Amino acid sequence: MATNENLPPNVIKQLAKELKSLDESPPEGIKVCVNDDDFSIIFADIEGPAGTPYENGVFRMKLLLSHDFPHSPPKGYFLTRIFHPNIANNGEICVNTLKKDWNPSLGLRHVLIVVRCLLIEPFPESALNEQAGKMLLENYEEYARHARLYTGIHAKPKPKFKTGAISESTTALNVDQSNTSALNADQKITAGGPALPLPSPSPTPSPSVLVPVTVTARGLGQDQPAVVAAAVETRVGGAAPSTVASSTTLKKEAGLIKAQAEKKKIDARKKSLKRL
Repeated sequence: MATNENLPPNVIKQLAKELKSLDESPPEGIKVCVNDDDFSIIFADIEGPAGTPYENGVFRMKLLLSHDFPHSPPKGYFLTRIFHPNIANNGEICVNTLKKDWNPSLGLRHVLIVVRCLLIEPFPESALNEQAGKMLLENYEEYARHARLYTGIHAKPKPKFKTGAISESTTALNVDQSNTSALNADQKITAGGPALPLPSPSPTPSPSVLVPVTVTARGLGQDQPAVVAAAVETRVGGAAPSTVASSTTLKKEAGLIKAQAEKKKIDARKKSLKRL
């Protein structure tokens, strides 16, 4: 993790005081962000000044402080892409305050204000971006169009969340979770309880199915199986036939078969008597 060991204690103390001042009373259109563990890198968000091609844009930059700061000036870089004569393609800032005009008595507040003023009044004579510098001198409207295009693409401010939208999203999420819980509960009840009969799609009765029933008839000392086809109705998609009705029908059929067997037995006895 980065530390403040590369800066002298007296410089760290002065920086801490100045950064606190920037946080409590920031310059217009500038917001400073600092890592307390490393004062050698200072980040700042700069709002594009009104009336310039950079209006409505937010540009992030950083200042790099060397170990001999403030005797040597910090190095400034734009992290947000910008079309500007005094800002190179790699983001390096060219301004006299950070070069020949540097004075150890100048603080970070002064440096940040100068950088923002550079967006209001560029200096094409000392351009790092030659295309932007030449365009600014020859055709300001074309330069402004390019600068606005870069601003609209790269310097859009991050959207802020609305409390109402968050509340609505949270409510919708809670409703979805409640519906899911209710659905899971219904599925558990259905799985644990008896299956519900499905409604019959049509009143037309289904065809009967013949179920073979075997009844044993005794005659002449031998067991003779008699097979009777009992009609048992089953309805697909409808209610099952009554168990009592089916049992009664089977009993009647069995009684009829038994009577026929007894009659055959009597007839067989009569034939035997005639032979005697």
